[in-house]
Amino acid sequence: MSTWQVVLIVILAVLLIALVVLYFLGKKLQKKKDESDRQLAAASQTIPMLIIDKKKMKLKEAGLPDIVYEQTPKLLRRQKVPIVKAKVGPKIQTFMCDEAAFAEIPVKKEVRVIVSGLYITGVKGLRKPLEKPEKPKKKRAAQQTAERANPRSSRGYSEYPPSRRRSAQSRQNTHR
Repeated sequence: MSTWQVVLIVILAVLLIALVVLYFLGKKLQKKKDESDRQLAAASQTIPMLIIDKKKMKLKEAGLPDIVYEQTPKLLRRQKVPIVKAKVGPKIQTFMCDEAAFAEIPVKKEVRVIVSGLYITGVKGLRKPLEKPEKPKKKRAAQQTAERANPRSSRGYSEYPPSRRRSAQSRQNTHR
């Protein structure tokens, strides 16, 4: 066999070993996730709260208790996570949130939230079902470039800014 064939066989063997390791690692992580989901579901409760603010920020900046920061894995400490500030009863508290629930949470409205500790896992409307946020329609590349080239005309603005619009109209009226 020539050297390139040997190199190719070695690379294929390494890739095959890597795939097997990733398969078993994925299975193990899936079992851990299922177990933690069961624990979250067992400890969850539904609480009405007034949502004050929601945004994605780093854990250190979020104002969560120090024990939350200490218990998170080091890789996740640098990532931005969904944070919700809400008024629960007379107290204002900070909660971490699930990505799916974060998209549904309305700001400055009262909702029923499924909470497990400081982690929001689901959202329900207080008196009626929540309105689903609409996804913005995707624009074609040609529309985006046209909007970048002339931002005012594509958004329905007139050629004058609002402060000068009235004076331009009054000048036109006086010439008649």
